[in-house]
Amino acid sequence: MKYRNQILIVAVATTFAGSALAVSAEEAKQLGGPVLTAWGAEKAGNKDGTIPAYTGERPVMALPDPKHPDKPGDPYANEKPLFTITAQNMDQYGDKVSEGQKTMLRKFPTYRMDVYPTHRTTIHEKYMLDNTLKNATACKAVNEQLRLEGCYGGFPFPIPKTGNEAVWSHILSHPTHVWDGHVNTYVVDNAGKLILQASYHTVQEATYLDPATAGQQMNPNGFYWKLRFDALGPARRIGEKTIILDPLDPREPGRRAWTYIPGQRRVKLAPDLAYDTPSPAAGGSATMDEQRVFLGAQDRYDMKLLGKKEMFIPYNNNKMLDPNKCPDAVSHTKLHMNPDCMRWELHRTWVVEAKVKAGIRHNIPRKMMYFDEDNWSSGISDNWDAAGKIYHVDVFPMFVFFNLPAGQNGGDGGVFYDMSTGVYSTTLGLGNPDVGIYAPAKSIPDKNYFSPEALAGEGIR
Repeated sequence: MKYRNQILIVAVATTFAGSALAVSAEEAKQLGGPVLTAWGAEKAGNKDGTIPAYTGERPVMALPDPKHPDKPGDPYANEKPLFTITAQNMDQYGDKVSEGQKTMLRKFPTYRMDVYPTHRTTIHEKYMLDNTLKNATACKAVNEQLRLEGCYGGFPFPIPKTGNEAVWSHILSHPTHVWDGHVNTYVVDNAGKLILQASYHTVQEATYLDPATAGQQMNPNGFYWKLRFDALGPARRIGEKTIILDPLDPREPGRRAWTYIPGQRRVKLAPDLAYDTPSPAAGGSATMDEQRVFLGAQDRYDMKLLGKKEMFIPYNNNKMLDPNKCPDAVSHTKLHMNPDCMRWELHRTWVVEAKVKAGIRHNIPRKMMYFDEDNWSSGISDNWDAAGKIYHVDVFPMFVFFNLPAGQNGGDGGVFYDMSTGVYSTTLGLGNPDVGIYAPAKSIPDKNYFSPEALAGEGIR
C-alpha cells in the first residue's frame, strides 16, 4: 500500500468532514501501551529495521562550544551517510522521496539528500502526555472541525480520524510552555546572494501548555499560541515589533496581529498576516500559512488524511547549528541549502493532502504535508500552483536541544524554496554562533508582554 495506518482511519476519514469522530475507549487504551506511544506513534520499528523501535532514550549530547554554552552540540557528528539520493538514483527509493524533493533533485544538479541512520530522539513532558491521554476521548473538533472544545494541554488528537484533526495535532505541537531565542531570517536570491531579512529576539508562549493549568481543559475561546518578534537588525528594521496571537477558534475571535513600525511611531493592526499573504521574513518565497509546515486557520482548505507513510525527512539536524562546520555563509549556497549541512532520515509520517475549497482563493491550491509521527512538528510540505506544477518546497528540520524540557525542537524554523524564481529563504539562525538558540523561559517578561499596549510603550520614538 502506498499509504497505511494500522489504526484503520482512512476508510472513514473523509465521510465526516464536518464533525469530529470519536475515538473509542478500546482505541484509546492503545496509547501509552506496547503498541502506541501516548502521542500516537507506533512504538515498533519497521519490518526491515531501517526505522528503529521507540525507546524514549535521549541521545548523548556532544558538548557545546564553551564560548556559546546555549548552542547545542551534534550528538551524531561522527556518523556517516548510509547512502545519497540524487536525480540519477531517486527512482529506486520510490515514494519515500516526496514530489517536491524529486523536483529539487531534477532541477538543481548540485542538490542531493544524504541519508543517515534513523534516531527517534523526541521526548515530551509528562504532564503534556497525561493531558494527551485525556484528549483521546475528550477533545473534539467542532464547527467544520475548525474549533477545539473539551481539550487539555497536550496533543489534541493522538489518534486522528480526519485531516483537520491531524493538522490540529501538528499546530499544537510546541516544545514547552514558554521559550525564547535569537533568530536570523535570510533570503538567498537566484544569483546566490545571501540577504539578511531580519534579526529578531523572539519570545513564544504555548498558553495551553502552562504547567499551572495541567489537568484543566483549555478555554475554547482563548489563545493557544502567542508570538512576539523584536527586530534587532538590519539597521533599517531596528525597533520593529510584531505580535501574533492564534486562537482555538480561527474564525471567532480569529488571529490577532499587531506591528509597531518606528518610522510611523504607531501600533497598527496587521490582519493580513495570515493565509496566503507573503511572509515578510521569507522575501516572497513562502506564505504565512506555510510556516511550520502549516500554521493558522484551516478554513480555506479541505484536509484529507491519507494515513501514514515512511518518508525521508530532515531530522537530528544539529550540524546546521554548528558555527564551525556550517556558518551561515557556508550553509546558504546558491539555489538550495548546502547538502553538506543537511541530514535526512527515514521516519514514519502522518500524511495530509490539502485542497482549496470550491469558491475560495489561495495561491497554493494543493499541498501535501508530512508530519513526523514522534513530534508532530517536523516534516516537509510540497505545494502546487494552479497549473499543477510544484511551486513551493518547504522543509522543517528537527533539532535536538539539550536545554529544552522535551529535548527537541521541530518545525519552528524552516527552509522555503520558490521553484518559480529560484529564490529561497530560511527562518532560523542556523550556523550563526549567536543565534538559533532556543531556551525555556520561566515566564513571560510581563503579563502585558503580548499586547499592543506593550508595543506602544516600548516603541522607539
